Amino acid sequence: MLPRSLFGRLFASSLIATLAALVLAGVAIGGVMQRFVTAGVDGRLSDRLAALQSAVRGDGMLDRAQLARVTARIEGDAPWRIDLPGGTSVGAADLVSEGDRPRPPLPPRPFDRDRFGEPFEGERAGERVHGLSAAVATGAGSVRVSVAVPRREIDRPVLAALAPLAASLAILGLALGGAALVQLRLGLRPLRDLQGAVEAMRRGERAVLPARLPDELAPLAGELDKLAGETASALAGARQSAANLAHALKTPMATLALHLTEDAAAQAQLDRIDAVLRHHLGRARAAAADRRAETVLAPALADLAAAIGAIHRSRVAITVTVPPALSAAIGAQDFDELAGNLIDNAARHARTAVSVTAAAEGRLIRLTVADDGPGIPATDRARAAAPGTRLDERGDGHGFGLGIAREIAELHGGTLELGDAPGGGLLAAATLRRAG
Repeated sequence: MLPRSLFGRLFASSLIATLAALVLAGVAIGGVMQRFVTAGVDGRLSDRLAALQSAVRGDGMLDRAQLARVTARIEGDAPWRIDLPGGTSVGAADLVSEGDRPRPPLPPRPFDRDRFGEPFEGERAGERVHGLSAAVATGAGSVRVSVAVPRREIDRPVLAALAPLAASLAILGLALGGAALVQLRLGLRPLRDLQGAVEAMRRGERAVLPARLPDELAPLAGELDKLAGETASALAGARQSAANLAHALKTPMATLALHLTEDAAAQAQLDRIDAVLRHHLGRARAAAADRRAETVLAPALADLAAAIGAIHRSRVAITVTVPPALSAAIGAQDFDELAGNLIDNAARHARTAVSVTAAAEGRLIRLTVADDGPGIPATDRARAAAPGTRLDERGDGHGFGLGIAREIAELHGGTLELGDAPGGGLLAAATLRRAG
């Protein structure tokens, strides 16, 4: 079964191909070595064969004196045989020669050019032998001369050479496997880089993919950029639709509120409708959030403090303490909605003052809004910030906007926590990712 990863498949196929190539190379090299060893043995056998032929006279008989001199020079275990006309033979009678076991002639090879006679594979006393034979024409008929050596004289040096050859091929295989591993890691690195770039786009850390990519990946990167652009357009359209709906509902809701000021039950239902609309419009806006946007906090918080402070100027003072260049990875509209809900909540329940601060903490930004109001009991804080839950906005409770603020913070990789302010009241702390 093939591995599921592309790296595993390519590496496995490379190993299989390398192993097959090394086996074929070993077989081919072994065959060549055997042929060269055989050619060297055949060279010696050719000399012996020619010497034995010199002992055959023209009348088909043997020159015994010459034969004795020739055989005296044949050293070691080298059987020979001469088949004379009439069926008689001299030498190793148990040597199976070419004449006894005919075989078609072998095609000439480059290393056979110094050989005299035709090769044969035979046996003697149950042992395999390799030899040469040749026919000598005489007046009495054809005389066949054969000479051989034990097959082990060829196999032994070949086997001795195959051991270091196998070790060398194994080392070569390991080197090729390591080279394939390095090559695959280098070759697949652009895919890992592309994955990281796409992940950065998803987190909103970059808008487009790198321009310098291999030719095979450039079309894919282009299509991903187009997809990201179309997604951004769709998000912008969804945001605009949510904003249009919210704007269209403001006037009718305000008109109804003026006509229902004396009807407490109707006013309560209108407040409920307003809360539900704010909640679901907030969810629609959050679903269409642009994660690649960023907002400088100082001017945005200054504008929010000025607008909300103007509404509550008769009783609440709002102070903002933010580094001028601090930026968060969040769109301006989302940040206004998040911070605006927190500051408005604090201003409506504060006695005299609201404090807004923001500071960098590593890769995050901590935005805190503290008031000097009655605060929220610890048992009610989780419910106050839960989506879809609305505490009483008049009196000691805090509003529905806390749920939307928490959703926006979590949508952008942050959190919202409620606690006690140092001087009493509620402390709302939101964390957001720093831009860049």
